[in-house]
Amino acid sequence: MTLSLFLGILPWLLLGFFLAFGVKMPRPLPRVSAGAPDTRVPFVRVIVPARNEAANIERCVRSLVAQRYPRFEVVVVDDGSTDGTGDLARAIDPGEAQRLLVIAGRPLPEGWFGKPWACTTGVEVPEDFMGHPPDLYLFTDADTEHAPDLLARSVAALAEDHAQGLSLIGHQELETFGEKLAQPPIFALIGIRFQRLDRVVEPPRWRDAIANGQYILVTRDRYEALGRHAAVRGEVVEDLRMAQELVRTGGRLTIRGAQDAFSTRMYTSLADVVNGWTKNLAIGARQAAGPFAPIAVAGIVTALFVMWILPPLVLLASLFFGALGGDVRLWAAIATACTVAIWTGAYRQLGAPWWMGFLQPLGQGVVIFIFLRSALRGQRKIEWKGRRYGSQQTQEPGKV
Repeated sequence: MTLSLFLGILPWLLLGFFLAFGVKMPRPLPRVSAGAPDTRVPFVRVIVPARNEAANIERCVRSLVAQRYPRFEVVVVDDGSTDGTGDLARAIDPGEAQRLLVIAGRPLPEGWFGKPWACTTGVEVPEDFMGHPPDLYLFTDADTEHAPDLLARSVAALAEDHAQGLSLIGHQELETFGEKLAQPPIFALIGIRFQRLDRVVEPPRWRDAIANGQYILVTRDRYEALGRHAAVRGEVVEDLRMAQELVRTGGRLTIRGAQDAFSTRMYTSLADVVNGWTKNLAIGARQAAGPFAPIAVAGIVTALFVMWILPPLVLLASLFFGALGGDVRLWAAIATACTVAIWTGAYRQLGAPWWMGFLQPLGQGVVIFIFLRSALRGQRKIEWKGRRYGSQQTQEPGKV
């Protein structure tokens, strides 16, 4: 192998090495023993914002009220649903929960996105049921499913890491071809940016904080200190900003793995994947990029094309048109082999069949399309769950 050829494929070798050894997955949740109920454990209010979630709400709420935890209640906020979400939730027995309350959402104020406002509505439910406010708030999405011991393990992990906030990486349910094709590359991008999920994030590293909005557990004191959801009221990527604000204002945030106890099906088709990520992918990339925010989208799109799509394109051109020299063809073949090797492993680890690594250029093409659509459309409007939001600017950290 010549020096020029080695240098040409070095970026793929380095990236493969980094993905294999540099990206650290979250530590798993601790196990908890099933002993006698401990009345000293923190009282948890579980808040589920739900807008048109008839297909998911029963599975979610039934799994929540089955939690083996002695002191918790569940509050479902029916955020203007038109599909019977609230009625389905009201028909569920409280189970192990001390209270299951389904409330109607309030009219959306100007300057707020729907989810932060629904969460706020759940927080402001009167507290006289237990005689004191909750010690912890758990915000979880309506498309999630929770194993019976998940809440107990999450509370134990929060205490174990001496943290004030916890979020989980769970199992992503991928069923259709489109989900399997496009979701893993997006998850991989997030992993590359936030590659040390095994460490508790402390204030000096607040820009490295991230949370999965499908499950955020936070102490009441820290939640109040960061300004509640008002701190992220105008954020479409409210979970990322919530994590940053929690840590920036003095908290500690831990991310733990719960693939065995927590699952989510975010989208149900390729069209849903495209529409869902369009609302926040470009904005989230800018928020996560810090000082590089102005060039974040352009840089990511360029990198995706050069690293994952260009080598197969060059290889096909050289094979079918014979217009390129042997050295270029050899470079393209080796670089393409590297991309396939990297992505067969990545797809398998992220819940899709390994053989989809051979289709990764198509998956990357979908991700590039979503980025461009998100960047262009997101500047004019954001649409989600039947609501259209005007062009709102994301807030600077510390400003509410």
